[in-house]
Amino acid sequence: MDSSVVLAKSEPRLTLQQHVKDCLQVLGSLKDSIPNLPETVNKARFWELLRLCIILHDVGKLHTEFQKKLRNQKNEWHHQRHELFSIPFVKALSLSEQEKELIMQVVAGHHKSFEELFSFVNKNYKGNGDYFGLLTEIELISNPTFEESFSTYVNPELLKDYFEKYGLEVNIYIHPENPSIFLRKYLNPKFLTNSKSLAFFDRLLLAGAFKQCDHMASSGVTIINKLNTNCFSFIHSTAFTLYEHQKIASVTQGNVILTAPTGSGKTETALLWLQNQITRQGQGRVFYILPFTASINAMYERLDKRMGSGYCGMLHGRIAEYLESKFEDDDFNETSVDKKKQILEDFRTITTPLKIVTPFQLLKHLFGLKGFEKGLFEWVGGYFIFDEIHAYDPKVFAQIIVLVEFTTQYLNTKVFIMTATMPTFLRIELQKVLGEYTSIQTNDILYESFTRHKVIVHEGLLSAALNEIQQNIDSGKRVLIVCNTVKQAQEVYHVLIAEKKILLHSAFTAEDRNDKEKELLNEEIKLLIGTQAIEVSLDIDFDIVYTEPAPLDALIQRFGRVNRKRKKGICDCVVFKERNDVDKYIYSNEDVIQRTIQSLNRIESENNGIIKEKELQNAIDFVYPCWDVKDKEEFDQIYKYLRHSVYNELAPFIHSSRKESEFYEQFSGIKVLPIKHLNEYQSRLEQNKFVKAESLKVQINEHRFIQFLKDSKVFRETFAFESIKNEKLLEKNTFLIDRKYDSELGLQLNVEEDDKPLKINIL
Repeated sequence: MDSSVVLAKSEPRLTLQQHVKDCLQVLGSLKDSIPNLPETVNKARFWELLRLCIILHDVGKLHTEFQKKLRNQKNEWHHQRHELFSIPFVKALSLSEQEKELIMQVVAGHHKSFEELFSFVNKNYKGNGDYFGLLTEIELISNPTFEESFSTYVNPELLKDYFEKYGLEVNIYIHPENPSIFLRKYLNPKFLTNSKSLAFFDRLLLAGAFKQCDHMASSGVTIINKLNTNCFSFIHSTAFTLYEHQKIASVTQGNVILTAPTGSGKTETALLWLQNQITRQGQGRVFYILPFTASINAMYERLDKRMGSGYCGMLHGRIAEYLESKFEDDDFNETSVDKKKQILEDFRTITTPLKIVTPFQLLKHLFGLKGFEKGLFEWVGGYFIFDEIHAYDPKVFAQIIVLVEFTTQYLNTKVFIMTATMPTFLRIELQKVLGEYTSIQTNDILYESFTRHKVIVHEGLLSAALNEIQQNIDSGKRVLIVCNTVKQAQEVYHVLIAEKKILLHSAFTAEDRNDKEKELLNEEIKLLIGTQAIEVSLDIDFDIVYTEPAPLDALIQRFGRVNRKRKKGICDCVVFKERNDVDKYIYSNEDVIQRTIQSLNRIESENNGIIKEKELQNAIDFVYPCWDVKDKEEFDQIYKYLRHSVYNELAPFIHSSRKESEFYEQFSGIKVLPIKHLNEYQSRLEQNKFVKAESLKVQINEHRFIQFLKDSKVFRETFAFESIKNEKLLEKNTFLIDRKYDSELGLQLNVEEDDKPLKINIL
């Protein structure tokens, strides 16, 4: 066998040389798009060591039985690990022992964790597990040693011309050694405890860079897009007159905290800052971080349109459902399926230079979830833009603080934080980890021009003033109503009458939610009733808002959906003083609510209710004078725990199921299928439209789920269907909920479904 015909993959058939060539092409693109490696690594050697990892990572596939397997021939491969057979070739390199060990670690760990590899070696090769006394005499006799297996099935001489092609000096008279010794050393707790050395970052970033190269090349992508001048040209067009804070940001280098009112072009400000960073410091991946899915969808569509297709991507928990909705008019054919798969792949990989994400898409890498090395390498020399940073609870805010601290200190990232209002005590926490930063604030003249709202503090409950609200609707005003609970929003929606009205809250299916967000773009919608779901970056503009009491920062976001474009003079924002009993489960801090009402009363008495945007910071600091004792305890606990975990436990090639569980425990929502959708769900499964099937589900909180489960209103069913691809019979377990659902009102948790479908093909 000639080295030129050694296969690396079987479907489609790909030679080792071609796969390595593709990986090296990705390396070149990677080097060009991430030039700002941190000072913790030897930049001169880093790219060369990555090249060596690529050349050597799959040479173990030379194993004759593995080659038979790739050719669909009868073989005795027996599920061995090809990466283990690559290690002896690394040891034969003419390099320092330190560099050889680094390459061996990357090569060995490029598919499986070291725990899995160590277990595999001890179970499958003689002379490994017997020191524990775990292998039986029969197993010891029947299993070969690793050295015997390598010598029998791997002929290094066949790769002589392969190594010469890449200018490598490799002693082809290889003496293989048992890999368990090498693996055991890495898994030693003492080794891991001392991991935050320069060698740690060499290993971490080299592992991440290599996995980027290997995975991208394997998926057929070898070019990584970069942002260029044209991506920012829309900001410099005659359609934009730059505000003073935008001009300052466009020439500011390094970390920034921007304070500017809603609607003052904060996004464009961040992009002007970004353009300056890239021009002066160089390329880097960009992460635009928003707290809510709807915000991300809206921002993606906005930037994708303005910056040009292929430069923006996004990541959140419902990305697949979004793409299904985006392509819902496409026929179900191979072309549309492949198109969606490719877009999803681009979004999930390093291909797109700017990603709009939730913080959880970044934080999961700090918890060491599978593939975290790739994620951390993508951050290197990157730019983080945080929008709506006020929206996070103490737990998530603490995690973001650790993220900012770690990336700015070790990964050479730059951070741009923007907010309309942020409590001073939170700003102090950010300042601690940012180090040097520039504070940019909107000037007084612009603040004055953003005077557009008048607050009216209304006695009693919102539900007691529906006649008054109906009069405003009848007068032709576009009315926005924000309730604190889904049930309250549904009840208000029942009572009020408008020619075109929409209800929007969290208890809709993804499919219906997407339809409603599209509908809201129609200015003929005269009435929108919703919950906190409307606080996010939906591009809506109403004439008046009626809202139940909420913390001031939430109210400011609600006010921002009124007179958004400042073309209506001064518009009323009506806040009711009295809370429903169940509201305490939504906003548990009664003191914050009371201080919010006090601050609004003060605006009414001193300014005749006119809200001065610049004075909102003082109001926020009145409502949030300092940390709430309970919140501060939670913040400190999470910060100390995650910081210790990141700095002392995070290690490449090591997977912690405990930390993975801790990460996913943050998400208390559980998806259930309204029983009304049972037949449609079954039909979509049978058509193998799995994402569309998932989009029929609704998320409810864990407490509700457990209660309904006890009352037998939630039950588990198993759906059977056939795979179109291979005709295998598949099964899917799903929780159904016997509560009424319709596309207008959503899930009604207090109403039983009266139109139950017949169960079909359920095991």
